[in-house]
Amino acid sequence: MKRILITGALGQLGSELAAELRSRYGVSNVVLSDIRDDVNRQLVEEGPFELLDCRDFEAAGAVIKRHRIDAVYHLAAMLSAAAERDPLRAWDINMNGLLAVLEAARAYSCALFTPSSIGCFGPSTPKRYTPQDTLQRPTSIYGVTKTAGELLCDYYHHAFDVDTRGIRFPGIISSLTPPGGGTTDYAVEIYYAAASSGHYECPLAGDTYLDMMYMPDAVRAAAEIMEADPARLRHRNAFNVTAMSFSPEEQAAYIRKYVPDFEITYRIDPVRQAIANSWPDCMEDYAARVEWDWEPEYDLDMMTQDMLDAVRRHPQGGRNV
Repeated sequence: MKRILITGALGQLGSELAAELRSRYGVSNVVLSDIRDDVNRQLVEEGPFELLDCRDFEAAGAVIKRHRIDAVYHLAAMLSAAAERDPLRAWDINMNGLLAVLEAARAYSCALFTPSSIGCFGPSTPKRYTPQDTLQRPTSIYGVTKTAGELLCDYYHHAFDVDTRGIRFPGIISSLTPPGGGTTDYAVEIYYAAASSGHYECPLAGDTYLDMMYMPDAVRAAAEIMEADPARLRHRNAFNVTAMSFSPEEQAAYIRKYVPDFEITYRIDPVRQAIANSWPDCMEDYAARVEWDWEPEYDLDMMTQDMLDAVRRHPQGGRNV
């Protein structure tokens, strides 16, 4: 039975991944950690939890040793839009945090999952069906840290035989945990606005296409890559994965199937728009499908129905604050 540590476990991805992994491996075998414990009290109190600043190698190692951890999901990071507001702090958290956890994984022979992002690409990358292996010249500090993180994980695998694995996530949409400063946050916020006021003011232009994925697919992908046969993993880190690509206008059109009077207007956020413009319209995820049998389950229509049902039941995002 695996014993797992999740850093950044109370964030958008971490809180839902925690539930998925605890259902697979048992509550007592999945240790959650975060820099604070005053959000999502249900998760904090239902099983093992550690206050942890992942930049502290000694503290991370102590947690791994104490709980006999053999796999770490390292999710602690600043997201794209938030990182642009404080690039030095983003570098500190995203890079120094990853380096400390990699060193702890090396010292205690742990496998390590690290999420990357479409943010690792830039305006010189092919925008349509972006290949697995292609030019990466990101123009955001978030993208720079994600690209450097991919390379660092590759290095620790080849140099020290650390079992590092990772996924390049698109925008992730969830009804349970609010987003935390990402460029694609609008794709979550729009459902809450549709269910409450019937109007949403979007920070991106209506024809901005971006890759997206529904949270159930995202957490399943994170679990499946770590369960995959390592002999099949030619790429190992930073697999492109995707499920759907759409624009705000297309998303609004699907919402109108279920909320006919829904209206969308636009007030462009130049920072988020510039980041979105530098990212792919859609990625090609052939390597993930071949090397570990990746297959998404949700499309835009299925996700829209499920999200609207969920936010009507839990208008505050199902949070325990």
